[in-house]
Amino acid sequence: MSTDFLPGKTRSLADGATLVCIFVAVLMLVPARLVFKGIPLSLTPGNVAALFAGICWVCAQLTLTLGMAKGRTPVRTGLFVYMIAVVMSYGYANYGPLPADEVKLSDHAIVLVAGNCAVALMMNDGVRGLIRLDKVLKTGVVCGAGVALVGCCQFLLKLDLTKYMVLPGLRATSDDSAVQTRDALARVAGTTGHPIEFGVLCAMLLPLAAHFAFQAKQRGEPALRWWICCGIIAAGMMFSVSRSAVLSILGAAVVLFLGWPAKRRWYTLLVGAVFLGVIKVAVPSLLGALVDLFANIGNDSSISHRTYASAVAAKQISLHPLFGHGPGTWYAGKHEVFDNQYILSTVETGFVGVAAFASIFLCAFYSALRARYLSKDPGARDLALTICACLVAPLIGSATFDLLGFATVTGFTFVLVGAAGSLLRTAKQLAPHEDQFGVLYWVRYRWAWLRGLVLRRRRAEAMPEPVG
Repeated sequence: MSTDFLPGKTRSLADGATLVCIFVAVLMLVPARLVFKGIPLSLTPGNVAALFAGICWVCAQLTLTLGMAKGRTPVRTGLFVYMIAVVMSYGYANYGPLPADEVKLSDHAIVLVAGNCAVALMMNDGVRGLIRLDKVLKTGVVCGAGVALVGCCQFLLKLDLTKYMVLPGLRATSDDSAVQTRDALARVAGTTGHPIEFGVLCAMLLPLAAHFAFQAKQRGEPALRWWICCGIIAAGMMFSVSRSAVLSILGAAVVLFLGWPAKRRWYTLLVGAVFLGVIKVAVPSLLGALVDLFANIGNDSSISHRTYASAVAAKQISLHPLFGHGPGTWYAGKHEVFDNQYILSTVETGFVGVAAFASIFLCAFYSALRARYLSKDPGARDLALTICACLVAPLIGSATFDLLGFATVTGFTFVLVGAAGSLLRTAKQLAPHEDQFGVLYWVRYRWAWLRGLVLRRRRAEAMPEPVG
């Protein structure tokens, strides 16, 4: 700690939380289609910030004086397994002949995987304590409200602010507009790459904004700022006109309602009803368009295309079932689009890769729920539940679009995965004496007991019978 210039004030030195806050701000506030000029690989500012965090993580792991946590955690193990699986798929694909364009995309995919895992590791090991963890997540909510505000301007004012958000040294990868149409309604993307990504990102951020709003009230702090963020993010999610966003927020709501007290559930339902009423008055056709997305699902061309693409995927998976065609090598324009990350991951990285991808979510869910069990602080317990709810959104979204192909939602997903690991580390430090009753301890204890029982029986059988 070092003293600030003002008397009686202190400020903390830069740490892992600072690096992740910078990453989140750059990831969300810089339009996703902007990449650096003069670099062979198309890297966004968010990718470069993630790789820099990875370098800092590696350097900090080599010392004992920079405050970086050491030791194995479920999230850390899941990330390493995922990286190893992707590298194995990369080596398998490049062992055989690959076209030059697919080799370049495979190299690009490896760099992106390294950056995303680096951010999650920095969150898991470099963000120490609830205060610093809240700092990162609050930064995500505020920046997410900024992304949603850009989307609201695109929808309500027909003003695309991303055209003016171009920084020196960056170039646009495409001239596509951030505004599309569906059923005569504008579909907006904010600063993200697609309206579906924008909708799922808002569905991930809304539970976090609500968490800080409720916690501010319980702590006696101003809550209006967080409720304003909730309103802006919720409006942005509606303006995406996305089926994936609706499914994602419903999945997150189920998780929250399972853990929330009854009073908060009724309060949320009342606020939600009022919000939908305001949307109905402001944009009369919006709710009807969202309902039609599910009512006419049988006649939706996107659904029929997904059915056809599944047959193509099955044939491709049969050719390379274990390690796949290669990470990043199956791309639109040359191959069939699946609009399903699980199918795409199976095609690109095989069953090994998709199992490793799913294991990241499983490790994050376990870590958050374990932290909720260990913690006695109501705020920490509610944060653990909120992280689980937020991670349900990309879990559902992966079944409706190619999640890993969109940088903003993917980057923030890995931030939340690391947040689950950081929360578990904090919970164990605050309640170390209770960790012995965990699931892993019980499994190890039972295994040792069974092993001892088998050894005793073998010894008894090997003993000679008494004579006479």
